[in-house]
Amino acid sequence: MDFRLSEEQEALRESVRDFAREVVAPAIAEHYEQHTFPYEIIRQMGKMGLFGLPFPEEHGGMGGDYFALCLALEELARVDSSVAITLEAAVSLGAMPIHRFGTDEQKARWLPKLLSGEALAGFGLTEPGTGSDAGGTQTRAVLDGDEWVINGSKAFITNSGTDITALVTVTAATGVRPDGSKELSTIIVPSGTPGFAVAPGYSKVGWTASDTHELTFDDCRVPASNLLGERGRGFAQFLRILDEGRIAIAALAVGLAQGCVDESLRYAKEREAFGQPIGNYQAIQFKIADMEMKAHTARLAYYDAAARMLAGEPFKRQAAIAKLHASTIAVDNAREATQIHGGYGFMNEYPVARFWRDSKILEIGEGTSEVQRMVIARDLGM
Repeated sequence: MDFRLSEEQEALRESVRDFAREVVAPAIAEHYEQHTFPYEIIRQMGKMGLFGLPFPEEHGGMGGDYFALCLALEELARVDSSVAITLEAAVSLGAMPIHRFGTDEQKARWLPKLLSGEALAGFGLTEPGTGSDAGGTQTRAVLDGDEWVINGSKAFITNSGTDITALVTVTAATGVRPDGSKELSTIIVPSGTPGFAVAPGYSKVGWTASDTHELTFDDCRVPASNLLGERGRGFAQFLRILDEGRIAIAALAVGLAQGCVDESLRYAKEREAFGQPIGNYQAIQFKIADMEMKAHTARLAYYDAAARMLAGEPFKRQAAIAKLHASTIAVDNAREATQIHGGYGFMNEYPVARFWRDSKILEIGEGTSEVQRMVIARDLGM
């Protein structure tokens, strides 16, 4: 098995790496500290075609694949995770459900703007009282004539309240199955729909330059044609979306972990103690060597999961492994990078302070580490 990148993939990696270093790095610290959304960076990412990477050209995409998206996410996260998660959520959670399950009319209406980065979309799955227990969805949608009437709330929804957010895809209980369980469906709710309210942004520990809100639906009416995919197939649809998204989050986590290596190497060469650079000391060398080892092995894990997915092979277990391992080592590397930087690692002017704050959510979002272990165990037949 050859994990070396093609010339086209290397060109993409280099292009995004240069953008991250030259455009994102100089501007993101101010956005992070002020908790503002980096619209100017997002616009440039749209012009680069990053939001359209894994989509066909017929809808305005770049004609690439999901692995190309992962490469871009890794390079962005080496510099900043707020920008990376904005892209990840916009593609894998925002546009991908419409691409995977939408009608021709829905695709024609929404995808061109989403794939150009002109607009963003959110994925309303998590609720205030039902995090990992997605089957416990309390939001309800009742068909009234030719309209869905939606009531309920969603929590922690990325890209749901920006000035360019066009829609949120919402999971809701639309009935009861013969076995008594909830029938779950997914419905497109355009921004500005009466009865659809976006709460003020959360005060977050990390990802402070990304957009996250709680959403409420109070007799929110949308056309019956806004049903996304087949009625009652919402649970299966979002499981597919989450399986793919875990590979993307793994790539993002690897980027953060590698960024910790980058910053630690730079600091270890510049910072002196007892008359020489701290990088000359074996204690620091071993820390950085371990960090590099962890980033490398986590990268191979998400490469493998992506390769299986693109080959049409089962990849659920491999995606869970990649997400679990990459998020774990991202937290590890962020902690060690902060330690290497000493007191400066606790100062927001240094990127590793941002990495440290951003890393923990990777063990929670798009399936907690405990959920990943459940997925792996069940796939092993347990």
